[in-house]
Amino acid sequence: MVCPHLECLAMNPLEIIVPTVAALGVPAWGAFHPRSQLFGTTVSSAGNACALTFDDGPNPRVTSKLLALLEKYRVPATFFVLGKYVKEYPQLAKEIRAANHAIGNHTYGHPSLLFLTRRQIRDELSRCEDAVFTATGQGTTIVRPPFGFRGPQFHSAVREMGLSKIVMWSVSGRDWKPQPAARVSRRLRKARNGDIVLLHDGDHHAANADRSHMLQALEYSIPRWQDSGLQFLKIG
Repeated sequence: MVCPHLECLAMNPLEIIVPTVAALGVPAWGAFHPRSQLFGTTVSSAGNACALTFDDGPNPRVTSKLLALLEKYRVPATFFVLGKYVKEYPQLAKEIRAANHAIGNHTYGHPSLLFLTRRQIRDELSRCEDAVFTATGQGTTIVRPPFGFRGPQFHSAVREMGLSKIVMWSVSGRDWKPQPAARVSRRLRKARNGDIVLLHDGDHHAANADRSHMLQALEYSIPRWQDSGLQFLKIG
């Protein structure tokens, strides 16, 4: 018999948070839905272009390959990094900066912010900010909350930090675990100018996560997007 506590640990946190949101109703929806503005202004549109964003890196197994792919097609992007990985792999953060992509704050360790205080959230953001500055000599101006959760305490912490934009998404590749690349490609077909696309070059659970399915899906999708007239920008 499998211990129920172990089953909970193996679940994606979204499998726990989403039912909680449904049970709590409108306030929880307002704190979780990518396009909600209930507790403060968030960005979920890229205007007249499409923004590719990558969470949970940098990842020594993937990020350099991803940078080479973006360079091949001359596509700018935005990386929402975890401070713990920037601290461990500062050279990868430098590579992102050197390639002229944007870097955003995704907290230090990717906790669920659902039950954290404003002070605890600020500590997470500050530690990530310190890691990015130490690695690259520059800070960040944008932020994305882990799992998309952003209650009033998150908005307060962001204002206190002086970060200018909370960036969400409008299209998700749902690529956070290994899967056939074709599945990710199918989800990305809906991307249009104006969309912010959520992808992952890392995994907050493990530093060397397999993201080959994401790379293959992008290799397939980018030239087709460009042929259809999509333009790309980074968010800053």
